[in-house]
Amino acid sequence: MLQDILITGLINSGVYALLAIGFSLIFGVARIVNIAHTAFYMLAAYCFYALLVTAKLDVLVAGILAIVAITALSLLCYKIIIEPVREHQAAVLIATIALATIFQELMQVGFGGHYLGIPSTIGGAFTIGGMSIPWQRVLIIVVAAAMLAATWWLLYRTRLGLAIRATANDREAATLMGMNADRVAMASVAISVALAAVAGVVVAPVFVVDPRMWLAPLVTMLAIVVLGGLGSLKGSLIGALTIGYVEAITVFAVPAGAYLKGAIALSIMIVVLLVRPEGLYGVAFEEER
Repeated sequence: MLQDILITGLINSGVYALLAIGFSLIFGVARIVNIAHTAFYMLAAYCFYALLVTAKLDVLVAGILAIVAITALSLLCYKIIIEPVREHQAAVLIATIALATIFQELMQVGFGGHYLGIPSTIGGAFTIGGMSIPWQRVLIIVVAAAMLAATWWLLYRTRLGLAIRATANDREAATLMGMNADRVAMASVAISVALAAVAGVVVAPVFVVDPRMWLAPLVTMLAIVVLGGLGSLKGSLIGALTIGYVEAITVFAVPAGAYLKGAIALSIMIVVLLVRPEGLYGVAFEEER
């Protein structure tokens, strides 16, 4: 059981970290609460399914095309739907909820409401400590770690990353220093949705694909960003590890734990909101940024 908890918790944490860090990134830069974030994760899984199973493309080509296509779609949605109302937080919230619902209904009409399965792209298993772990699950851990490392390098070792961090810290000051805040926001949207798309592609062969697969990760992702602090990338990573392992422990150690993991995540979110509303690494007031 301990080995199952360690491996499952690591897999869950990797996927949640990709989603939560992307969500926190776009909020930190553009102050957008993007409820449709996990809907792009769902779209990436469907796009990967269509390219791999229907179009019979190579798995690597299908994965890359799915990520690029969904990232481009997110930029289009941001430019047409979100940017005109970006200054009105309630309007952004309603628009992203509507966008996610539209994506869900489109996938249900296009692919049906039943579950779809993608054949494993990597066969075989990896054995450690007497426990056999399918290579497909190992791939999730490796890809998540690589993408998180690449995101860290981009944010802390490139000029674009410097612009993103400066804009997130103080948008007005960054603009006065000659940075184009709108372009930085577009770049942040692209990076955040690309991370979500990568998560959707790597988990598609492991989990089933269905039009409502974005709802459960959305609840967990919100719990993670509340725990870590909205807008804090470090907090999102720590929150993802915490929630990922709490879910794994709940599933393996508690009777009927699979039905309780969402409630546990929400309970943690409520407790954090009551005890420390700004989260572990968030700020108490917007003026502190």
